[in-house]
Amino acid sequence: MVYPFENAAYKANVGDITMPVRTRFGYHILKIADKRPSQGEILTAHIMVKFAKDMSEKDKANLKTKIDEIYAKLKAGEKFEDLARQFSDDKPSAEKGGQLQWFGSSRMPIEFEKAAFALANNGDYSEPFATNYGWHIVKRLDKKGLAPFADMKGDLKQRIGKDSRTQAGRESLIAKIKAENKFTENAASKKEFLKVLDSTVYQGRWEASKADKLTKDLFSLTTPDGVKTTYAQKGFAKYIESHQTSRAKMDNNMFLQQSYKNFVDETIINFEDANLEAKYPEFRNLLKEYRDGILLFDLTDQKVWSKAVKDTAGLKEFYEKNKNNYLWDERAEVTTYKCTDAKIAKEVRALLKKNKTEKEITEAVNKTSQLNVIPENITYLKGENKDVDANWKQGVVATDIKDAKDNKITILVINKLLGKTPKTIAEAKGMITADYQNYLEKEWLAYLKNKYTVKVNEDVLNTVK
Repeated sequence: MVYPFENAAYKANVGDITMPVRTRFGYHILKIADKRPSQGEILTAHIMVKFAKDMSEKDKANLKTKIDEIYAKLKAGEKFEDLARQFSDDKPSAEKGGQLQWFGSSRMPIEFEKAAFALANNGDYSEPFATNYGWHIVKRLDKKGLAPFADMKGDLKQRIGKDSRTQAGRESLIAKIKAENKFTENAASKKEFLKVLDSTVYQGRWEASKADKLTKDLFSLTTPDGVKTTYAQKGFAKYIESHQTSRAKMDNNMFLQQSYKNFVDETIINFEDANLEAKYPEFRNLLKEYRDGILLFDLTDQKVWSKAVKDTAGLKEFYEKNKNNYLWDERAEVTTYKCTDAKIAKEVRALLKKNKTEKEITEAVNKTSQLNVIPENITYLKGENKDVDANWKQGVVATDIKDAKDNKITILVINKLLGKTPKTIAEAKGMITADYQNYLEKEWLAYLKNKYTVKVNEDVLNTVK
């Protein structure tokens, strides 16, 4: 939460009603309903049955049946990790027995978070529950409390740097600059603005010309080497004009105090910024290095990187000349049918012989259980799957593949074999663009070397260590 809100909430006790708290959003009164210690972080595994886009009610019912059947297997004593590998639709975690990364509050969907943190012991698992992504069963693997401050320091520092706590550091810096540069002000000159402020300033229509007769100095800064800079009423008038907005009417003196403070603070920061290079030689050299680097980056971007992305005609021409550098290896478009046992596999093979479609096979075989057969369509490169490589021809592979790890029988159907063919620009765009950039850079450097003569002062170069 924003810092003033958060501060008020944490300082109050359960049941307290706070005094009004002001944030940049408005005024708040807080009632503290409850507090709890940090939940820390939790390590979980899950089995997920994923929702598909625009699912029918029948498909939704089938998914509920599927997760319930998986849960029944779990209750019957089958290993969570084995079931995750066999049935979870979250493939990256399924390969690891369903294991996810550590997470804490507000990192996962709220339903998932509540179910996970409600598990009392390592090894406990939940009943099936739904999120926007699908049905889940979650298992607690491990849990840890709040990390030590030393481990959290970097992250906390980064987060604090993004919220209003940074104002404390800014105020400290402004006070330091004022002291270093002998800040002095004329309070009477500031008060004279009350004579020229009117209701138009709350409508965003106030004009600096209304303060033309105010010509006195407001404040001054004097550097340690005696250079004095003064800031007059005219500059403040222009500041009010350029920063005014339509707002609710308030006391003119309050408006003046707020605007003057903002003007002084902004002026102080700008003053320090303008003197950084003179004050810190190392910073001046570093800034020059960055400036030169950014100029080179900008120029290279124009001549090479962005040009390669925007110059579609040039990219296409480069591709046509070099398309044989971007070939697909031999590939096979495959449908796999993972069956729970030999009987189901036999039923699937019988339907394949009748040229039934994947949908027809799934609907027929899964009438008694949504886990009987799970089809998946995959394109394999040659060398990627030993079973596909061993049966490199179109059609239904005659031999069932038994997977002792998943306790499944898989039937492979090789739908189509694809030879070595050039990838399209869309299929290899990243690689083609990178090569085109290299080509443009070489051409540009050759042009520069031809146009300009470079002389190296060897004596100076040899002094660099």
